[in-house]
Amino acid sequence: MKNWAGNVTYAAARLHQPTSVEQLCDIVAGAPQIRAVGTRHSFNRIADTEGDLVSVAELPRRTDVSAGGGQVVVSAGLRYGDVATVLDAAGFALANLPSLPHISVAGAVATGTHGSGDANRALASSVAAVELVTADGSLITLRRGQPDFPGAVVALGALGVVVSLTLEIVPTFAMRQYVYDDLPVTALLDNLDAVLASAYSVSAFTNWRAPVRFQVWLKQLASAPPAPPTWLGARLADGPRHPISGMPAEHCTQQFGVTGPWHLRLPHFRLEFTPSTGEELQTEFFVPRTHGVAAIAALADIADQVAPVLQIAEVRSVAADDQWLSPAYGRDNLALHFTWLPDGDAVAPVVALVERALEPFAPRPHWAKVASVPPATVIERYEHADAFASLMRRHDPAGKFANAYVRALFPPGSRERA
Repeated sequence: MKNWAGNVTYAAARLHQPTSVEQLCDIVAGAPQIRAVGTRHSFNRIADTEGDLVSVAELPRRTDVSAGGGQVVVSAGLRYGDVATVLDAAGFALANLPSLPHISVAGAVATGTHGSGDANRALASSVAAVELVTADGSLITLRRGQPDFPGAVVALGALGVVVSLTLEIVPTFAMRQYVYDDLPVTALLDNLDAVLASAYSVSAFTNWRAPVRFQVWLKQLASAPPAPPTWLGARLADGPRHPISGMPAEHCTQQFGVTGPWHLRLPHFRLEFTPSTGEELQTEFFVPRTHGVAAIAALADIADQVAPVLQIAEVRSVAADDQWLSPAYGRDNLALHFTWLPDGDAVAPVVALVERALEPFAPRPHWAKVASVPPATVIERYEHADAFASLMRRHDPAGKFANAYVRALFPPGSRERA
């Protein structure tokens, strides 16, 4: 079995696909080593294991809205697109969505995945409770307000196998989307805060080829004023756009300012189509928003070395949160994303080059994407790493859910309990 991009072949001995929570508990209790796998939209070995893999996609589907309408309990294996469709039909919404509605809720929140928007936090921030199977096969629930909860959501799969999540919801809302072409890099650098604050969710795409221009996607609330024909030197697109030149624009969500429901505008891609290119590698780094202009300028300085192996890069903002292992923990962020050609040998030295350019800003890599920053360096950028290590050992003292990825971040015996 391979991951989404085909660059990782899982080493697991077998894959379990239980159809009930009881079966899942028995499987976990009886396995010496086990790891949950989701929709496999990861580009490194975070989901791999020397033991067994287990998928929760076949468990009974749940989208149970609370009586007051403020929360919904969802099955961990459901995709965001599936949850959003049910919620919207019931008159509710999630405040934010990933750019790909194809990914599972549990996998996305466990790795700190996010959407975009100055006021929008990463997806894990909407989680109010996590129900999971622990190492001995017990089913437990951790809730917001409990001391360990900030470490239980973005948990890298290291605490157990998540069965369901309780998400905060809001009343459904309408949005529209505009795309601008040819925003000069100088205009982005001179007006970064204004650009990122110009809509509910904003993404700026570039291929870093000279002359460097950005394609800016504005996802605004339907109550906002219509977009002007020109803006900061950019102009409204004269046709539908895909972020990657040459890819079919019909794969993308509706543009041209046509009003529609939140879940059909917030993502970049439609649920019924393959997102992005499908054949790709991905890298992403979070840097403090206060260093955003300097970070983009640093990338512009190496643009000619990045462009040959790049399909597209994306700049987004992510608001600070309180999840211990969230790349957005404790600070507002600029998220710098790279979609590479599917050539690991050619991409690896360029990723290292990007990391050196961003090093002055102490970047936090996305947990599920390609990076070469040493694990010890990465984990030192998280002030609650010791607390998470203690939490992990209490829930999984024998390391049943750990794999090489987790052990590199938290070597056995290397950290005192917080």
